[in-house]
Amino acid sequence: MASPSVCPPLPLLLLLLLRRGASCSPTDDSTLRPGRGDQGDPGHTETHKDSYSTFASEFLESRYLSEDGYPFPTAPPVDPFARIKVSDCGITKGCIRYGKPGCDAETCDYFLSYRRIGTDVEFEMSADTDGWVAVGFSSDKKMGGDDVMGCVHDDNGRVRIHHFYNVGQWAKEIKRNPARDEEGIFESGRVTCRFKRPLYVPREETLVDLHLSWYYLFAWGPAIQGSITRHDIDSPPVSERMISIYKYEDIFMPSTAYQTFNSPFCLLLIVALTFYLLMGTP
Repeated sequence: MASPSVCPPLPLLLLLLLRRGASCSPTDDSTLRPGRGDQGDPGHTETHKDSYSTFASEFLESRYLSEDGYPFPTAPPVDPFARIKVSDCGITKGCIRYGKPGCDAETCDYFLSYRRIGTDVEFEMSADTDGWVAVGFSSDKKMGGDDVMGCVHDDNGRVRIHHFYNVGQWAKEIKRNPARDEEGIFESGRVTCRFKRPLYVPREETLVDLHLSWYYLFAWGPAIQGSITRHDIDSPPVSERMISIYKYEDIFMPSTAYQTFNSPFCLLLIVALTFYLLMGTP
């Protein structure tokens, strides 16, 4: 005849309750208990240990693992800056390229795009510099009295959008900044940015209405502690004609190195030298 189960004394019982849970049966820590099995079969048994570490591992498993034992999928990483598409130039946005023929947003000395989005205009800018890149809206193709938007690379590695007003040959930063949805990046020795600005604004001295046509001034240069300094070239390029925000064009402007070979005198000199080499001396 089997002997009856005897409960342990009260202090020992409390200790067992803290360590194993309430039990008056003389069982050990390796009791077989029903479990899920490989596919959650109810008839499967597995060794179960009543301990905090086992509880914690089972909690984490139920929270972070699927029924098959694999981690739940996580959201894919988000690209912090979408690359500028030049294939849209002249179609769904206007572009101005300055530099080598055939260059794009990552190889031109300077690149600018614009497109209308509702009541906003989205601008994209890029330049071969580690400091700043800017576009100015002028009525006379000359620097002075111009509304300017600039993207500045600071010492912390961030690219921020600033609003300036040209006073003579230098730019004064304006606290009222119409830019929104701004983003920028400094990568591979280039400053690149994207931002929106309202199409219609109350006319002020430092802020122009973009629904009107303007000459576009293009400039870029170094920055010191997040402040812009003089632009890289003495005479920054200017659009040959006024730009309309409603007309999407793909405009190429050769840089100085490529303008030389396009001058009539240089072409005439090349023809003369070629003729001399082919005919030879008498």
